[in-house]
Amino acid sequence: MIDLRLLREDPDRVRASQRARGEDVALVDSLLSADERRRSSGVRFDELRAEQKGLGKLIGRATGDEKAELLKRAEQLKTDVKAADTERDAADAETQELLQRLGNLVHPDVPVGGEEDFVTLETHGTHRDFAAEGFEPRDHLELGQLLGAIDVERGAKVSGSRFYFLTGVGALLELALVNAAIAQATAAGFTPMLTPALVRPQSMAGTGFLGQAAQDVYHLDKDDLYLVGTSEVPLAAYHMDEILDAERLPLRYAGFSPCFRREAGSHGKDTRGIFRVHQFDKVEMFSYVLPEDSQAEHQRLLEWEKQWLTSLELPFRVIDVASADLGSSAARKYDCEAWIPTQGKYRELTSTSDCTEFQSRRLSIRVREGKKVRPLATLNGTLCAVPRTIVAILENHQQADGSVRVPEVLRPYLGGREVLEPVAK
Repeated sequence: MIDLRLLREDPDRVRASQRARGEDVALVDSLLSADERRRSSGVRFDELRAEQKGLGKLIGRATGDEKAELLKRAEQLKTDVKAADTERDAADAETQELLQRLGNLVHPDVPVGGEEDFVTLETHGTHRDFAAEGFEPRDHLELGQLLGAIDVERGAKVSGSRFYFLTGVGALLELALVNAAIAQATAAGFTPMLTPALVRPQSMAGTGFLGQAAQDVYHLDKDDLYLVGTSEVPLAAYHMDEILDAERLPLRYAGFSPCFRREAGSHGKDTRGIFRVHQFDKVEMFSYVLPEDSQAEHQRLLEWEKQWLTSLELPFRVIDVASADLGSSAARKYDCEAWIPTQGKYRELTSTSDCTEFQSRRLSIRVREGKKVRPLATLNGTLCAVPRTIVAILENHQQADGSVRVPEVLRPYLGGREVLEPVAK
């Protein structure tokens, strides 16, 4: 959530952010009104309580008619204090409810607009000219079937659409990717983490995934637990309700977890293969830093993502995501999109978001600097979303006979194998 003091001091900035996100600007005025009622009712309650305490002392010294009048006033005060307390609690609850609905403040340099209004910041690598090489590229599913690596038919039989099996070299390729990604993250100073896949509501809400993203979240009603769509959730909640010493920052974690997404708004999109699925594994970077260091940390996370995709020898571009396409927690987000030859376009493989103090305020995570305690900043960055990365590797490194060249960075994790060979015609 944002700082209420900032809202009071500069409501126009918050309105502009809401407008850039394409969200309800009137929410700002509703929140200001609720906050004013919360503060005024709090003052009223404090004044009545002070009078009530003072009256108690007077009653002890009074006699006769004076005491009778004071007792009458005390009875009225009891009623007024209870009413003021109820009003204060109601105003506070309304303020918190509205505050939870307000997205993070969009960074002023973020391009304004929707999904297609991103700005391309840089491009890396070159697209292969398959025509010049004398063959038509196969898509990742055909390649995966030739390699005995992907089985979507049995995935659908067992679990339904958008589920799959990785088999043989497909399973080995996932393990190689995960090990290589964790090795890079560890070398960069991240602490490896295996995180829970089920979290409590306060963890999911605290990271901002029960607002605009709620439709994509799986919920277990009987247990009131949520399946995570990213290990960002447990990594953010890891230090929930804690005060961290400034000397410990930055704290950097690399979480590996299964991820579950309903993909409720993507009917008809990417139905072939394993690009958009309900369950997948992912390595996620997560950082806790001082607020003034968040933009520099954001650039570092982006550099680590670029390093990873470069090591996989994939052509990709970096985009600055437009304001209306940001998640509610993100003030700014960069995506790295790999070139997918059979689609003839770039597709998102990794992303990194600067969430500033938004999540730490919701999760009550603070930093202590001497005698001062304040919220800190959190950031996240996908290092390797496995299925999409497999898609990009298979399509970009395929050869005419259906085999696939293994990028050098993965070979040590595949027993030195340089090529994945077809096993089925």
